[in-house]
Amino acid sequence: MDKELETQVLIIGGGATGTGLARDLALRGVRCILVEKKDINAGASGGNHGLLHSGARYISSDPAAARECCDEGAIIKRLAPQCVEDTGGIFVAVKGDDENYIADFAGRCGRCGIAATAVDLGDALEIESCLSPDIIAAFAVEDASIDPFKLSLDNLAQAGNYGTSHLLHHKVVGFDKHGGHIDSVRFLDLRHGGMVRVRADQIVNATGSWAGEVAAMAGARINMVYSQGTLIITQMRLGERVINRLRKAADADILVPAGTVSIFGTTSKRIDSPDQCRPTTAEIDAMIVDGMAMVPKLADTRYIRAYAGVRPLVRSGNASDDRAVSRGYSLLDHEPDGLENFITITGGKLTTYRLMAEKTADLVCRRLGNSNPCRTAIDPLPASNEARYTEPGFTPKMWFKQKDPSDLLLCECEMVPTSVFNEIAAFLTHNGHRPGLREMGQRSRVGKGPCQGSFCSLRMAAHMYNEGMLRGGEGVGELKDFLNERWRGMQPLLWGPAVSQAELQEALHCGLLGLDVCETA
Repeated sequence: MDKELETQVLIIGGGATGTGLARDLALRGVRCILVEKKDINAGASGGNHGLLHSGARYISSDPAAARECCDEGAIIKRLAPQCVEDTGGIFVAVKGDDENYIADFAGRCGRCGIAATAVDLGDALEIESCLSPDIIAAFAVEDASIDPFKLSLDNLAQAGNYGTSHLLHHKVVGFDKHGGHIDSVRFLDLRHGGMVRVRADQIVNATGSWAGEVAAMAGARINMVYSQGTLIITQMRLGERVINRLRKAADADILVPAGTVSIFGTTSKRIDSPDQCRPTTAEIDAMIVDGMAMVPKLADTRYIRAYAGVRPLVRSGNASDDRAVSRGYSLLDHEPDGLENFITITGGKLTTYRLMAEKTADLVCRRLGNSNPCRTAIDPLPASNEARYTEPGFTPKMWFKQKDPSDLLLCECEMVPTSVFNEIAAFLTHNGHRPGLREMGQRSRVGKGPCQGSFCSLRMAAHMYNEGMLRGGEGVGELKDFLNERWRGMQPLLWGPAVSQAELQEALHCGLLGLDVCETA
Protein backbone atom coordinates (compact mmCIF):
# COMPACT_ATOMS: atom_id res chain seq x y z
CA MET A 1 0.00 0.00 0.00
CA ASP A 2 1.60 3.26 -1.17
CA LYS A 3 -0.38 5.77 0.91
CA GLU A 4 -2.75 5.78 3.88
CA LEU A 5 -5.19 8.56 4.76
CA GLU A 6 -7.58 9.02 7.66
CA THR A 7 -10.73 11.12 8.02
CA GLN A 8 -14.15 11.21 9.66
CA VAL A 9 -16.17 10.77 6.48
CA LEU A 10 -15.17 9.30 3.14
CA ILE A 11 -17.37 10.33 0.21
CA ILE A 12 -17.07 8.14 -2.89
CA GLY A 13 -18.29 10.02 -5.96
CA GLY A 14 -17.61 13.52 -7.28
CA GLY A 15 -20.92 14.51 -8.85
CA ALA A 16 -23.34 17.17 -7.65
CA THR A 17 -24.53 15.07 -4.71
CA GLY A 18 -21.04 14.10 -3.58
CA THR A 19 -19.66 17.64 -3.80
CA GLY A 20 -22.83 19.03 -2.22
CA LEU A 21 -22.45 16.56 0.63
CA ALA A 22 -18.81 17.53 1.08
CA ARG A 23 -19.83 21.17 1.46
CA ASP A 24 -22.73 20.39 3.82
CA LEU A 25 -20.55 18.28 6.12
CA ALA A 26 -17.69 20.78 5.99
CA LEU A 27 -20.02 23.56 7.12
CA ARG A 28 -21.00 21.35 10.09
CA GLY A 29 -17.35 20.93 11.06
CA VAL A 30 -16.93 17.37 9.78
CA ARG A 31 -13.59 16.33 8.24
CA CYS A 32 -14.06 14.71 4.82
CA ILE A 33 -12.17 13.21 1.91
CA LEU A 34 -13.96 12.97 -1.45
CA VAL A 35 -12.69 10.43 -3.98
CA GLU A 36 -13.74 10.29 -7.65
CA LYS A 37 -12.65 7.65 -10.18
CA LYS A 38 -12.60 10.13 -13.08
CA ASP A 39 -13.14 13.88 -12.78
CA ILE A 40 -15.81 16.08 -11.24
CA ASN A 41 -19.27 15.50 -12.79
CA ALA A 42 -18.06 12.55 -14.87
CA GLY A 43 -21.42 10.76 -14.57
CA ALA A 44 -25.05 11.89 -14.63
CA SER A 45 -24.19 15.29 -13.12
CA GLY A 46 -22.27 16.13 -16.29
CA GLY A 47 -24.55 14.28 -18.71
CA ASN A 48 -27.86 16.03 -18.14
CA HIS A 49 -29.95 18.83 -19.64
CA GLY A 50 -28.66 21.50 -17.29
CA LEU A 51 -32.32 22.08 -16.40
CA LEU A 52 -33.34 23.53 -13.05
CA HIS A 53 -36.78 21.98 -12.80
CA SER A 54 -39.88 23.86 -11.70
CA GLY A 55 -41.26 20.38 -11.00
CA ALA A 56 -44.05 20.68 -13.57
CA ARG A 57 -42.67 17.78 -15.61
CA TYR A 58 -43.43 15.33 -12.79
CA ILE A 59 -46.88 16.46 -11.62
CA SER A 60 -48.49 13.33 -13.04
CA SER A 61 -45.82 10.63 -12.74
CA ASP A 62 -44.23 11.63 -9.41
CA PRO A 63 -45.95 14.46 -7.45
CA ALA A 64 -43.53 14.09 -4.52
CA ALA A 65 -40.53 14.66 -6.81
CA ALA A 66 -42.42 17.58 -8.38
CA ARG A 67 -42.77 19.30 -5.00
CA GLU A 68 -39.12 18.67 -4.14
CA CYS A 69 -37.99 20.18 -7.44
CA CYS A 70 -40.19 23.22 -6.90
CA ASP A 71 -38.84 23.89 -3.42
CA GLU A 72 -35.20 23.11 -4.18
CA GLY A 73 -35.17 25.07 -7.44
CA ALA A 74 -36.24 28.17 -5.53
CA ILE A 75 -33.46 27.64 -2.96
CA ILE A 76 -30.78 27.25 -5.64
CA LYS A 77 -31.95 30.37 -7.48
CA ARG A 78 -31.73 32.34 -4.26
CA LEU A 79 -28.46 30.97 -2.87
CA ALA A 80 -26.42 30.06 -5.99
CA PRO A 81 -27.44 32.67 -8.59
CA GLN A 82 -24.02 32.52 -10.27
CA CYS A 83 -24.87 28.97 -11.41
CA VAL A 84 -28.32 29.81 -12.77
CA GLU A 85 -29.74 31.58 -15.81
CA ASP A 86 -33.28 32.29 -14.65
CA THR A 87 -34.85 31.98 -18.08
CA GLY A 88 -38.32 30.91 -17.06
CA GLY A 89 -40.04 28.10 -18.89
CA ILE A 90 -43.01 27.41 -21.08
CA PHE A 91 -45.01 24.21 -21.59
CA VAL A 92 -46.68 23.96 -25.01
CA ALA A 93 -49.01 21.40 -26.52
CA VAL A 94 -49.43 20.66 -30.22
CA LYS A 95 -52.26 19.09 -32.19
CA GLY A 96 -52.75 15.49 -31.14
CA ASP A 97 -51.54 15.92 -27.56
CA ASP A 98 -53.79 14.63 -24.78
CA GLU A 99 -56.45 17.30 -24.21
CA ASN A 100 -57.39 15.87 -20.80
CA TYR A 101 -53.78 16.24 -19.63
CA ILE A 102 -53.74 19.80 -20.98
CA ALA A 103 -56.97 20.66 -19.16
CA ASP A 104 -55.68 19.23 -15.86
CA PHE A 105 -52.17 20.72 -16.11
CA ALA A 106 -52.62 23.96 -14.16
CA GLY A 107 -54.66 22.23 -11.46
CA ARG A 108 -52.09 19.44 -11.00
CA CYS A 109 -49.32 22.04 -10.80
CA GLY A 110 -51.27 23.98 -8.18
CA ARG A 111 -51.75 20.90 -6.03
CA CYS A 112 -47.93 20.48 -6.03
CA GLY A 113 -47.36 24.14 -5.17
CA ILE A 114 -46.02 24.91 -8.65
CA ALA A 115 -46.95 28.17 -10.38
CA ALA A 116 -48.34 27.61 -13.89
CA THR A 117 -49.98 30.48 -15.76
CA ALA A 118 -51.88 30.12 -19.02
CA VAL A 119 -50.31 32.08 -21.89
CA ASP A 120 -52.19 33.42 -24.91
CA LEU A 121 -51.08 31.50 -28.00
CA GLY A 122 -50.23 34.67 -29.90
CA ASP A 123 -48.12 35.88 -26.99
CA ALA A 124 -46.39 32.49 -26.76
CA LEU A 125 -45.40 32.65 -30.43
CA GLU A 126 -44.13 36.17 -29.96
CA ILE A 127 -42.18 35.19 -26.84
CA GLU A 128 -40.63 32.14 -28.52
CA SER A 129 -40.53 32.51 -32.30
CA CYS A 130 -39.06 29.01 -32.72
CA LEU A 131 -42.33 27.41 -31.61
CA SER A 132 -44.63 25.70 -34.07
CA PRO A 133 -47.57 27.88 -35.20
CA ASP A 134 -49.74 24.81 -34.57
CA ILE A 135 -49.48 24.95 -30.76
CA ILE A 136 -52.85 24.59 -29.07
CA ALA A 137 -52.00 25.48 -25.43
CA ALA A 138 -49.23 27.18 -23.49
CA PHE A 139 -48.41 27.69 -19.80
CA ALA A 140 -45.57 29.67 -18.19
CA VAL A 141 -43.61 27.98 -15.37
CA GLU A 142 -40.51 28.77 -13.30
CA ASP A 143 -37.95 26.54 -15.01
CA ALA A 144 -34.37 27.77 -15.39
CA SER A 145 -31.01 26.74 -16.82
CA ILE A 146 -28.18 25.72 -14.49
CA ASP A 147 -24.46 25.11 -15.02
CA PRO A 148 -23.81 21.75 -13.29
CA PHE A 149 -20.02 22.09 -13.58
CA LYS A 150 -19.94 25.49 -11.93
CA LEU A 151 -22.33 24.17 -9.26
CA SER A 152 -20.16 21.17 -8.32
CA LEU A 153 -16.89 23.09 -8.52
CA ASP A 154 -18.27 25.88 -6.31
CA ASN A 155 -19.47 23.34 -3.73
CA LEU A 156 -16.12 21.58 -3.72
CA ALA A 157 -14.22 24.85 -3.49
CA GLN A 158 -16.03 25.94 -0.34
CA ALA A 159 -15.68 22.48 1.16
CA GLY A 160 -11.95 22.75 0.46
CA ASN A 161 -11.80 26.08 2.25
CA TYR A 162 -13.09 24.27 5.34
CA GLY A 163 -10.49 21.51 5.11
CA THR A 164 -12.03 18.92 2.79
CA SER A 165 -9.56 17.24 0.43
CA HIS A 166 -10.33 15.36 -2.75
CA LEU A 167 -8.67 12.75 -4.93
CA LEU A 168 -9.42 12.50 -8.65
CA HIS A 169 -8.77 9.49 -10.90
CA HIS A 170 -8.86 7.08 -7.97
CA LYS A 171 -11.05 3.99 -8.40
CA VAL A 172 -12.40 1.99 -5.48
CA VAL A 173 -11.10 -1.57 -5.65
CA GLY A 174 -11.93 -3.03 -2.25
CA PHE A 175 -13.28 -2.69 1.28
CA ASP A 176 -11.50 -3.91 4.38
CA LYS A 177 -14.09 -5.06 6.92
CA HIS A 178 -14.05 -6.33 10.46
CA GLY A 179 -17.42 -7.82 11.30
CA GLY A 180 -20.05 -5.27 10.34
CA HIS A 181 -17.60 -2.36 10.34
CA ILE A 182 -15.70 -1.13 7.29
CA ASP A 183 -12.24 -0.25 8.54
CA SER A 184 -10.90 1.20 5.29
CA VAL A 185 -11.47 1.50 1.55
CA ARG A 186 -8.78 0.79 -1.02
CA PHE A 187 -8.38 2.88 -4.17
CA LEU A 188 -6.23 2.47 -7.28
CA ASP A 189 -4.55 5.63 -8.52
CA LEU A 190 -5.43 5.44 -12.23
CA ARG A 191 -2.86 8.06 -13.19
CA HIS A 192 0.20 6.81 -11.33
CA GLY A 193 -0.62 3.19 -10.57
CA GLY A 194 -0.21 3.33 -6.80
CA MET A 195 -2.71 2.30 -4.14
CA VAL A 196 -4.34 4.48 -1.48
CA ARG A 197 -6.13 3.25 1.63
CA VAL A 198 -8.59 5.62 3.32
CA ARG A 199 -9.69 4.94 6.89
CA ALA A 200 -12.96 6.66 7.86
CA ASP A 201 -15.58 6.52 10.59
CA GLN A 202 -18.38 6.75 8.02
CA ILE A 203 -18.40 5.93 4.30
CA VAL A 204 -20.92 7.41 1.86
CA ASN A 205 -21.50 5.85 -1.54
CA ALA A 206 -22.52 8.76 -3.78
CA THR A 207 -21.54 7.17 -7.09
CA GLY A 208 -24.84 7.63 -8.91
CA SER A 209 -25.43 4.92 -11.49
CA TRP A 210 -22.42 2.99 -10.15
CA ALA A 211 -23.91 2.87 -6.64
CA GLY A 212 -24.99 -0.75 -7.07
CA GLU A 213 -21.53 -1.87 -8.15
CA VAL A 214 -19.78 -0.07 -5.27
CA ALA A 215 -22.33 -1.33 -2.74
CA ALA A 216 -21.84 -4.90 -3.99
CA MET A 217 -18.09 -4.59 -3.37
CA ALA A 218 -18.89 -3.65 0.23
CA GLY A 219 -21.34 -6.56 0.60
CA ALA A 220 -24.66 -4.74 0.09
CA ARG A 221 -27.27 -5.00 -2.67
CA ILE A 222 -29.09 -2.23 -4.54
CA ASN A 223 -31.53 -3.00 -7.34
CA MET A 224 -30.45 -0.38 -9.87
CA VAL A 225 -32.08 0.46 -13.19
CA TYR A 226 -29.87 1.99 -15.88
CA SER A 227 -31.86 4.38 -18.06
CA GLN A 228 -29.81 6.20 -20.70
CA GLY A 229 -30.83 9.67 -21.77
CA THR A 230 -29.34 11.11 -24.97
CA LEU A 231 -29.11 14.85 -25.69
CA ILE A 232 -27.86 17.00 -28.56
CA ILE A 233 -26.37 20.49 -28.61
CA THR A 234 -27.30 23.01 -31.29
CA GLN A 235 -24.70 25.39 -32.70
CA MET A 236 -26.96 28.38 -32.02
CA ARG A 237 -29.38 29.20 -29.22
CA LEU A 238 -32.90 28.48 -30.47
CA GLY A 239 -35.03 29.80 -27.60
CA GLU A 240 -34.83 32.18 -24.68
CA ARG A 241 -36.79 30.03 -22.23
CA VAL A 242 -36.89 26.38 -21.32
CA ILE A 243 -39.44 24.87 -23.73
CA ASN A 244 -41.29 21.75 -22.59
CA ARG A 245 -43.83 19.61 -24.41
CA LEU A 246 -47.16 19.74 -22.57
CA ARG A 247 -47.69 16.02 -22.16
CA LYS A 248 -46.72 13.24 -19.79
CA ALA A 249 -42.94 12.85 -19.60
CA ALA A 250 -41.66 11.26 -22.82
CA ASP A 251 -38.75 11.43 -25.25
CA ALA A 252 -37.80 14.57 -27.18
CA ASP A 253 -39.80 17.05 -25.15
CA ILE A 254 -37.37 19.58 -23.60
CA LEU A 255 -35.28 22.35 -25.21
CA VAL A 256 -33.01 24.12 -22.71
CA PRO A 257 -31.06 27.34 -23.40
CA ALA A 258 -27.42 27.02 -22.32
CA GLY A 259 -25.43 30.16 -22.96
CA THR A 260 -25.00 30.55 -26.71
CA VAL A 261 -26.42 27.10 -27.55
CA SER A 262 -29.50 25.00 -26.79
CA ILE A 263 -29.69 21.44 -25.49
CA PHE A 264 -32.46 19.19 -26.81
CA GLY A 265 -33.64 15.80 -25.60
CA THR A 266 -33.99 13.43 -24.05
CA THR A 267 -34.57 9.68 -24.35
CA SER A 268 -35.12 6.77 -21.98
CA LYS A 269 -33.29 3.67 -23.14
CA ARG A 270 -32.57 0.69 -20.89
CA ILE A 271 -28.93 -0.41 -20.88
CA ASP A 272 -27.23 -3.21 -18.97
CA SER A 273 -24.41 -1.17 -17.46
CA PRO A 274 -23.64 2.53 -16.97
CA ASP A 275 -20.33 1.91 -18.71
CA GLN A 276 -22.26 1.20 -21.94
CA CYS A 277 -23.68 4.73 -22.05
CA ARG A 278 -23.26 6.21 -25.53
CA PRO A 279 -25.52 8.34 -27.77
CA THR A 280 -26.71 6.68 -30.98
CA THR A 281 -27.77 8.06 -34.34
CA ALA A 282 -31.06 6.14 -34.14
CA GLU A 283 -32.00 7.88 -30.87
CA ILE A 284 -31.07 11.27 -32.28
CA ASP A 285 -33.01 10.78 -35.52
CA ALA A 286 -36.13 9.75 -33.57
CA MET A 287 -35.78 12.72 -31.20
CA ILE A 288 -35.51 15.26 -33.99
CA VAL A 289 -38.51 13.86 -35.87
CA ASP A 290 -40.63 13.93 -32.70
CA GLY A 291 -39.37 17.33 -31.56
CA MET A 292 -40.12 19.02 -34.86
CA ALA A 293 -43.82 19.09 -33.96
CA MET A 294 -42.94 21.48 -31.11
CA VAL A 295 -39.94 23.31 -32.62
CA PRO A 296 -39.87 22.94 -36.45
CA LYS A 297 -36.41 24.52 -36.66
CA LEU A 298 -34.92 21.34 -35.21
CA ALA A 299 -35.21 19.88 -38.73
CA ASP A 300 -32.54 22.13 -40.29
CA THR A 301 -30.48 23.16 -37.26
CA ARG A 302 -26.79 22.34 -37.18
CA TYR A 303 -25.81 20.20 -34.18
CA ILE A 304 -22.28 20.26 -32.85
CA ARG A 305 -22.34 17.48 -30.29
CA ALA A 306 -24.35 14.64 -28.76
CA TYR A 307 -23.87 13.17 -25.31
CA ALA A 308 -25.64 10.82 -22.93
CA GLY A 309 -26.03 10.27 -19.23
CA VAL A 310 -27.45 7.44 -17.14
CA ARG A 311 -30.24 8.14 -14.69
CA PRO A 312 -29.39 6.45 -11.35
CA LEU A 313 -32.81 4.91 -10.72
CA VAL A 314 -33.55 2.49 -7.89
CA ARG A 315 -36.12 -0.17 -8.72
CA SER A 316 -39.05 -0.65 -6.36
CA GLY A 317 -42.13 -2.62 -7.38
CA ASN A 318 -42.70 -3.94 -10.88
CA ALA A 319 -42.85 -0.82 -13.08
CA SER A 320 -42.13 -1.87 -16.66
CA ASP A 321 -41.52 1.67 -17.97
CA ASP A 322 -38.31 3.32 -16.76
CA ARG A 323 -40.08 6.68 -16.80
CA ALA A 324 -42.47 5.23 -14.19
CA VAL A 325 -39.60 4.61 -11.77
CA SER A 326 -39.54 7.36 -9.15
CA ARG A 327 -37.31 10.38 -9.78
CA GLY A 328 -37.11 10.82 -6.03
CA TYR A 329 -33.84 10.09 -4.26
CA SER A 330 -32.95 6.93 -2.33
CA LEU A 331 -31.05 7.27 0.95
CA LEU A 332 -30.07 3.75 1.97
CA ASP A 333 -28.83 2.87 5.45
CA HIS A 334 -27.00 -0.42 4.99
CA GLU A 335 -27.26 -1.61 8.59
CA PRO A 336 -29.80 -4.27 7.43
CA ASP A 337 -27.02 -5.53 5.13
CA GLY A 338 -24.73 -5.90 8.14
CA LEU A 339 -22.75 -2.72 7.48
CA GLU A 340 -22.90 -0.28 10.36
CA ASN A 341 -20.93 2.60 8.82
CA PHE A 342 -21.89 2.49 5.13
CA ILE A 343 -24.56 4.69 3.48
CA THR A 344 -25.70 5.06 -0.14
CA ILE A 345 -27.34 8.14 -1.62
CA THR A 346 -28.51 7.84 -5.23
CA GLY A 347 -31.41 8.65 -7.55
CA GLY A 348 -32.99 12.08 -7.50
CA LYS A 349 -32.43 14.99 -9.84
CA LEU A 350 -29.73 17.61 -10.25
CA THR A 351 -32.32 20.09 -8.95
CA THR A 352 -32.64 18.17 -5.68
CA TYR A 353 -28.91 17.61 -5.11
CA ARG A 354 -28.82 19.96 -2.09
CA LEU A 355 -31.73 18.24 -0.36
CA MET A 356 -30.13 14.84 -1.00
CA ALA A 357 -26.89 16.06 0.52
CA GLU A 358 -28.71 17.52 3.53
CA LYS A 359 -30.59 14.31 4.34
CA THR A 360 -27.42 12.25 3.91
CA ALA A 361 -25.43 14.62 6.12
CA ASP A 362 -28.17 14.42 8.76
CA LEU A 363 -27.77 10.63 8.93
CA VAL A 364 -23.97 10.82 8.93
CA CYS A 365 -23.94 13.42 11.70
CA ARG A 366 -26.34 11.42 13.87
CA ARG A 367 -23.90 8.53 13.69
CA LEU A 368 -20.95 10.79 14.49
CA GLY A 369 -22.74 12.51 17.37
CA ASN A 370 -22.50 15.88 15.58
CA SER A 371 -25.52 18.08 16.38
CA ASN A 372 -24.61 21.04 14.16
CA PRO A 373 -27.53 21.96 11.87
CA CYS A 374 -27.53 22.07 8.08
CA ARG A 375 -26.62 25.51 6.70
CA THR A 376 -26.90 24.95 2.94
CA ALA A 377 -30.56 26.04 2.80
CA ILE A 378 -29.61 29.34 4.46
CA ASP A 379 -26.02 30.23 3.53
CA PRO A 380 -25.29 31.41 -0.04
CA LEU A 381 -22.97 29.24 -2.10
CA PRO A 382 -19.93 31.45 -2.77
CA ALA A 383 -18.81 31.83 -6.37
CA SER A 384 -15.31 30.40 -6.69
CA ASN A 385 -12.49 31.51 -8.95
CA GLU A 386 -11.96 27.88 -9.88
CA ALA A 387 -15.40 27.60 -11.51
CA ARG A 388 -15.85 30.96 -13.18
CA TYR A 389 -14.44 29.90 -16.55
CA THR A 390 -17.21 27.37 -17.22
CA GLU A 391 -19.58 30.28 -17.91
CA PRO A 392 -20.20 30.89 -21.65
CA GLY A 393 -18.98 34.31 -22.71
CA PHE A 394 -16.98 35.04 -19.54
CA THR A 395 -13.49 34.57 -20.97
CA PRO A 396 -14.09 36.69 -24.11
CA LYS A 397 -15.25 39.62 -21.94
CA MET A 398 -12.24 39.24 -19.68
CA TRP A 399 -9.83 38.88 -22.61
CA PHE A 400 -11.13 41.96 -24.44
CA LYS A 401 -11.13 43.99 -21.24
CA GLN A 402 -7.53 43.27 -20.29
CA LYS A 403 -6.20 44.05 -23.81
CA ASP A 404 -2.96 42.10 -23.36
CA PRO A 405 -1.51 41.25 -26.80
CA SER A 406 0.79 38.64 -25.26
CA ASP A 407 -2.17 36.68 -23.87
CA LEU A 408 -2.66 34.50 -26.93
CA LEU A 409 -5.87 32.58 -27.60
CA LEU A 410 -5.64 28.81 -27.35
CA CYS A 411 -9.31 28.17 -28.16
CA GLU A 412 -10.68 30.55 -30.78
CA CYS A 413 -14.25 29.17 -30.77
CA GLU A 414 -14.74 30.00 -27.09
CA MET A 415 -11.91 32.57 -26.89
CA VAL A 416 -9.97 30.96 -24.06
CA PRO A 417 -6.50 32.57 -23.64
CA THR A 418 -3.28 31.21 -22.18
CA SER A 419 -3.82 33.16 -18.93
CA VAL A 420 -7.02 31.23 -18.22
CA PHE A 421 -5.35 27.93 -19.09
CA ASN A 422 -2.45 28.70 -16.75
CA GLU A 423 -4.76 29.71 -13.91
CA ILE A 424 -6.74 26.47 -14.13
CA ALA A 425 -3.53 24.44 -14.35
CA ALA A 426 -2.19 26.17 -11.25
CA PHE A 427 -5.40 25.41 -9.36
CA LEU A 428 -5.21 21.72 -10.29
CA THR A 429 -1.54 21.51 -9.34
CA HIS A 430 -2.20 23.24 -6.01
CA ASN A 431 -4.77 20.56 -5.19
CA GLY A 432 -2.38 17.75 -6.07
CA HIS A 433 -3.79 16.95 -9.53
CA ARG A 434 -1.87 16.76 -12.77
CA PRO A 435 -3.27 19.18 -15.38
CA GLY A 436 -4.60 17.48 -18.51
CA LEU A 437 -6.60 18.48 -21.57
CA ARG A 438 -9.75 16.74 -20.31
CA GLU A 439 -9.43 18.47 -16.95
CA MET A 440 -9.10 21.82 -18.72
CA GLY A 441 -12.24 21.09 -20.70
CA GLN A 442 -14.21 20.35 -17.52
CA ARG A 443 -13.21 23.68 -15.97
CA SER A 444 -13.41 25.98 -18.97
CA ARG A 445 -14.97 26.19 -22.42
CA VAL A 446 -12.05 24.75 -24.40
CA GLY A 447 -13.14 22.19 -26.99
CA LYS A 448 -16.83 23.02 -26.61
CA GLY A 449 -17.20 25.24 -29.69
CA PRO A 450 -18.08 24.33 -33.28
CA CYS A 451 -14.68 22.82 -34.11
CA GLN A 452 -14.93 20.47 -31.07
CA GLY A 453 -11.23 20.63 -30.27
CA SER A 454 -9.85 20.25 -33.81
CA PHE A 455 -7.46 23.20 -33.45
CA CYS A 456 -7.37 24.14 -29.76
CA SER A 457 -6.25 20.64 -28.77
CA LEU A 458 -2.98 21.11 -30.65
CA ARG A 459 -2.45 24.63 -29.34
CA MET A 460 -3.09 23.50 -25.77
CA ALA A 461 -0.72 20.55 -26.05
CA ALA A 462 2.01 22.79 -27.49
CA HIS A 463 1.46 25.30 -24.69
CA MET A 464 1.69 22.55 -22.09
CA TYR A 465 5.03 21.46 -23.51
CA ASN A 466 6.27 25.06 -23.45
CA GLU A 467 5.21 25.39 -19.79
CA GLY A 468 6.75 22.06 -18.77
CA MET A 469 3.38 20.42 -18.05
CA LEU A 470 4.08 17.69 -20.63
CA ARG A 471 7.29 15.85 -21.42
CA GLY A 472 8.44 13.30 -23.97
CA GLY A 473 5.55 11.41 -25.57
CA GLU A 474 2.93 12.39 -22.98
CA GLY A 475 1.26 14.79 -25.39
CA VAL A 476 0.20 11.99 -27.75
CA GLY A 477 -1.78 10.31 -24.99
CA GLU A 478 -3.33 13.62 -23.92
CA LEU A 479 -4.43 14.41 -27.48
CA LYS A 480 -5.90 10.96 -28.03
CA ASP A 481 -7.82 11.07 -24.76
CA PHE A 482 -9.19 14.56 -25.38
CA LEU A 483 -10.08 14.06 -29.05
CA ASN A 484 -11.63 10.62 -28.55
CA GLU A 485 -13.99 12.12 -25.98
CA ARG A 486 -14.92 14.85 -28.48
CA TRP A 487 -15.32 12.26 -31.26
CA ARG A 488 -17.81 10.29 -29.17
CA GLY A 489 -20.13 13.25 -29.34
CA MET A 490 -19.56 14.06 -33.01
CA GLN A 491 -19.88 10.60 -34.52
CA PRO A 492 -23.69 10.19 -34.10
CA LEU A 493 -24.26 13.56 -35.81
CA LEU A 494 -22.35 13.00 -39.02
CA TRP A 495 -24.60 14.53 -41.66
CA GLY A 496 -24.52 17.81 -43.54
CA PRO A 497 -21.75 20.28 -42.52
CA ALA A 498 -20.68 17.99 -39.68
CA VAL A 499 -19.31 15.46 -42.19
CA SER A 500 -16.94 18.04 -43.68
CA GLN A 501 -15.80 19.03 -40.20
CA ALA A 502 -15.15 15.41 -39.25
CA GLU A 503 -13.17 14.84 -42.45
CA LEU A 504 -11.04 17.88 -41.63
CA GLN A 505 -10.43 16.68 -38.09
CA GLU A 506 -9.51 13.19 -39.29
CA ALA A 507 -7.17 14.54 -41.96
CA LEU A 508 -5.51 16.88 -39.47
CA HIS A 509 -5.08 14.50 -36.56
CA CYS A 510 -5.04 11.04 -38.14
CA GLY A 511 -3.62 11.80 -41.57
CA LEU A 512 -1.10 14.53 -40.84
CA LEU A 513 -0.10 13.64 -37.29
CA GLY A 514 -0.74 9.90 -37.33
CA LEU A 515 -3.00 9.96 -34.27
CA ASP A 516 -5.54 7.14 -34.23
CA VAL A 517 -8.14 9.32 -32.51
CA CYS A 518 -11.29 8.46 -34.45
CA GLU A 519 -12.34 5.47 -32.39
CA THR A 520 -15.87 4.06 -32.47
CA ALA A 521 -15.83 2.14 -29.18
